[in-house]
Amino acid sequence: MYNILSENMDQLNDDRLIETLKSPEIAMLLAIMVSRGNSEDLERMFRASMNRLDSYVNQVLQFIIKPEVAPVLGLIASAMGPAEAVADMLVSFSGLMFQFPKGDHARNVEIAIAACEVAARVFTRETWPEYWATVQNNLGSMHIQRVLGERAENLSRAINCLKNALEVYTREAFPQKWTNLQINLGTAYRESIRGNKKENLNKAISCTSEALQVINREASPEAWIKGNANLGSAYNYLYRIDKERDNWEAAIHHLSAALEVCTPKTETWADIQNNLGFAYFDRIQEKAEYSEEKAEYSEAAIARFDEALTVFTREEFPQKWAKVKHNLGIAYRERIREEKAENLSTAISCFNEAWQVCDREAFPQDGATLKFNLGLAYQQAGQWDNAYKAFAEAINIVESSRGEIVVGSAIEGDKQKLAEEWNELYQRMVEVCLVLDKGTEAIEYVERSKTRNLVELILERDLDSIFPEDVARQLAELRDEIARVQFKLQNAKDDRPFALKQRLQQLRQQRNELQDKQMRIGPSFNFDEFRAKLDGRTAIVEFYIIYNKLLTFIFTRQTPQPIVLQSEREDIDKLVDWIDGYLRAYNNEKDEKKYWKSSLLERLDLLAKILHIDEIIQQIPEECDRLILVPHRFLHLFPLHALPVTEDSYPIDQFKKGVGYAPSCQLLQLAQIRQRPDFTHLFAVENPTEDLTYAALEVEAIKGYFHQPADILKKADATQAAITGKNLKDVHCFHFSGHGYFNFDNPRKSALLPAEAYLDPPPAPLDPERHLPLPDGGVLNLEKCLTLDAILTLNLEKCRLVTLSACETGLIDFQNTSDEYIGITNVFLVAGTPAVIISLWEVNAVSTAFLMIEFYHNLHASLTVAEALNKAQLWLRDVTKVELEQWIEDKQLPLDEDSDEQVELDQLLYKLSPTDKPFQLPYYWAGFCAVGL
Repeated sequence: MYNILSENMDQLNDDRLIETLKSPEIAMLLAIMVSRGNSEDLERMFRASMNRLDSYVNQVLQFIIKPEVAPVLGLIASAMGPAEAVADMLVSFSGLMFQFPKGDHARNVEIAIAACEVAARVFTRETWPEYWATVQNNLGSMHIQRVLGERAENLSRAINCLKNALEVYTREAFPQKWTNLQINLGTAYRESIRGNKKENLNKAISCTSEALQVINREASPEAWIKGNANLGSAYNYLYRIDKERDNWEAAIHHLSAALEVCTPKTETWADIQNNLGFAYFDRIQEKAEYSEEKAEYSEAAIARFDEALTVFTREEFPQKWAKVKHNLGIAYRERIREEKAENLSTAISCFNEAWQVCDREAFPQDGATLKFNLGLAYQQAGQWDNAYKAFAEAINIVESSRGEIVVGSAIEGDKQKLAEEWNELYQRMVEVCLVLDKGTEAIEYVERSKTRNLVELILERDLDSIFPEDVARQLAELRDEIARVQFKLQNAKDDRPFALKQRLQQLRQQRNELQDKQMRIGPSFNFDEFRAKLDGRTAIVEFYIIYNKLLTFIFTRQTPQPIVLQSEREDIDKLVDWIDGYLRAYNNEKDEKKYWKSSLLERLDLLAKILHIDEIIQQIPEECDRLILVPHRFLHLFPLHALPVTEDSYPIDQFKKGVGYAPSCQLLQLAQIRQRPDFTHLFAVENPTEDLTYAALEVEAIKGYFHQPADILKKADATQAAITGKNLKDVHCFHFSGHGYFNFDNPRKSALLPAEAYLDPPPAPLDPERHLPLPDGGVLNLEKCLTLDAILTLNLEKCRLVTLSACETGLIDFQNTSDEYIGITNVFLVAGTPAVIISLWEVNAVSTAFLMIEFYHNLHASLTVAEALNKAQLWLRDVTKVELEQWIEDKQLPLDEDSDEQVELDQLLYKLSPTDKPFQLPYYWAGFCAVGL
């Protein structure tokens, strides 16, 4: 190759180019071309410059795409043209680097991807379809194993590349290549983070099963082994979700089938042994009680892991050795036979050995999982200090991993899944803190587990109103620089990936330090600083549900550490049963829902006993006249302010300055900073679906409490486009009097319903992305609704209050264990308001209108939001028929004798005596809550 160049050097007239040809970059390029697949040649070539490998190769890649280099490429061209010849070489080189056993694996994968992407500029689908498909397949395989960048994004890219390749490599034309692609695609779906996990696994099973139908065991043993091994793993992952025995049996069948053909004591054989071990271990998790079958599976798992370790030695396969040691530690920790203390000691040794080798920088997920399992072993062994240290390290790794996830609409779901995945880690840490009498740290970890996404989104949108001007400017600059570096790192737009990663860490540290000087939030949340900023008459009660008990943290400014109440296990069981009964009754058909309404008082009384609400209230100093409740998970669904403390007294009776709610202390902290003193400009949406009798009366009455003329969208004019098109940046109060709908099946499709929300008649067939069928037979057009995404477009930078005088606006995705609740309330908090009035059920139109009018009357008298709402609720609960009639007259409400409103009111009142209380049942008054300030 060098001879060819020297003989033709006189054809090159550019002295600068000739000097370039003498550079290390072109030497490496030529050496790569000469090697043509010989990894030993590559290893000799790279050994001397391993530390500069990524820099050299990326310089080569930039060099060869320069137009002036074309003459050189022409000299070394094959039957292909110059560009295609080099691109072909790069494809081969990328494959070598991808499998290269020496050096840094993460770096090698980055080089392989970069080489492939350069080749992809030449091999387009139109001109070189087969080469294009090969490059797409290679890129897909590489992104499955890519270390740098965000894992969910890498897998998403892998799926797209592999699906691209399948457009060319069809089953009919290229059966072998199609088979390999299907297996690779199955792997990508199996590992995929985005989307529904069960659906992804079913896709993985489908892809791999189709491939196995084509593979001949004798003719293609390697493909047979890979296909069965991957299919077995996919079935096992599916079993972890649905616990269907058929899936577990399928996993064992396919893993065993792969093992039958595999050559013993090889790397692939050891991989399958490890996967079989985990399959056997997963099976024992199904049965809580002791059984001989469970013990047998436990021993089988240990035996399989031991077999894998005969191949995966620490010297030859350090990373795989560490992973199998990790798995063996889990198996010993849960082992049934032999002495428990001895098993735990063995487990701890396995975990600690694995930690010495685990590459937690390149694989943070593995590092966090390892420390979590070590913490569990220490916890079971009663070594609480060691458990604390292990859990703390795991949490630090998890929280730093959040930074690898780019901010964006699709990516926020990745953050939520990360929080969901590690929820138990925080629960365990809180439990350990309480055993060690670290109450302050316990509540700090509670807060660190909560609403991180919401906090980040609010900080992102409201830098200017939360921080001083100079700090906000610096934070914005750091935010933009982080985004730029992150984009380069995620998209391989730079030839220095490791330097970029270090730079990213430095930028985040600068941002966190600057932010912490102003307000400690997120991982830096400091209980003492937060507590010190409370006024002396406010108490906070924060609930936290862990796997076996309910924890209640109670504190005021005067309490140096929170008071912690811990329930018995039987209370959690009772709570789960209570919730199940409540939701079943509430979700019954409308006619049967009358039972839910009439039994609500009795149900709330039982919930009060389960939560020991009387004991909680007793712990609060008498001088406290304001209470803030911070629920957890499904407790957000219920009116805790209306739980009976005594036979005829509720928290809203005892705390005269109001009972309010907050999703977390951190969000309360942000709400306190977002003080909005002005309250003169009302924007209202009135009866957009034109089926609410009292909406017009309600809005007409409350607009009189505002000094400026109200801006009101009524009936058919109140479309989604009209609402989102309004300039709301100067609005002080956003009042919505209409319908809300919470979608329990898909909370992100919950919405407020403006005009044109219903499709009449509905189209056939329905588009699940655009249309939402309702239980009553109606169909919503989501593109015309005020969905969560539409609400986020609103600019409420001066808004002090959002009032949602509608049904079910406070419901959340209570099945989500991440505490990153998806619901209308939190979206409005992100949009800019510090306070939201929400409802927990389908409310009554008459009582709601009267409650809202009295609420705004109280606000006009300068009461706080929670105080004004509670006072209105007490009035509604206690008002008699004769007092209500006098109130209507005093307010001069336009209730004409023949109006629909008067007819509806008469139906409520006609059987009552003058002293009866028409709205005494909790159904009428308890369903509204004040969230925020």
